[in-house]
Amino acid sequence: MPWIPIAIISAIVVMALFAPLLAPYSPIDQTLRDKLLPPAWMAGGSDKYFLGTDAFGRDILSRLIYGARVSLMVALLALTAGGGVGLAVGIVAGYVGGAVDSVLMRLVDAAFTFPAILFALLLAVTMGQGLGTLVTAISLLLWASFARVIRGEVLSLRQRDFVALARVRGCSAPRIMLTHILPNVLNTFMVLVTLNIGVVIIAEATLSFLGAGIPPPTPTWGLMISEGRGRIADAWWVALIPGIAITLMVLSVNLFGDWLRDRLDPRLRQL
Repeated sequence: MPWIPIAIISAIVVMALFAPLLAPYSPIDQTLRDKLLPPAWMAGGSDKYFLGTDAFGRDILSRLIYGARVSLMVALLALTAGGGVGLAVGIVAGYVGGAVDSVLMRLVDAAFTFPAILFALLLAVTMGQGLGTLVTAISLLLWASFARVIRGEVLSLRQRDFVALARVRGCSAPRIMLTHILPNVLNTFMVLVTLNIGVVIIAEATLSFLGAGIPPPTPTWGLMISEGRGRIADAWWVALIPGIAITLMVLSVNLFGDWLRDRLDPRLRQL
């Protein structure tokens, strides 16, 4: 069991769920007289602000806690939407085959050709900044990878005996896909979801850094890095602390996803 990654993920999830109770201050209230205070353990730091303050006197710790809520919300919504679409497309393409498979896979290939960041910036310009735009952009860029992997699994499953027996018994194609194919690809789907949480968090941070994410003053980890990038020399904590949080979260999720893949894949479990 990867206990350290699980502990880090659990701590961040608790931060996100109980942000109003855990945050010592409001994440958006400004106190200009306390701006750019270093963390409490450094010279010039204050016990009031354990991780210091930013250029507007806002508490870094409080913004970090509320930023976890935004990042996890984006990950949940984007993976639900994009992963769900990719799962459905992969099952239909793999089981039906023929012209349907060809058309759907060409759409998948077309989705991979779009420059991800440019596409998201275009959506932000046309639809405006906000949570909906961010989730839509990430979902549209995520579904294709799910569809391709799930299709490969379904191509193998449809040749199995239990699928042939279902056809002999007169089961319709939708019923076979829902009751026989879907349960057998859920393990692969869950592993993909786990491994893509880090991808979504990085994408959210990147788009927020570029100004195409959730608009300020709502705190996100990417926006916090963007706000502190010009003060690395004299106030490194403003950008470095949220960067460390992103690194820990993505690394922990990837390690947990690798462990989950090894546990759920019988071929890897036998090695």
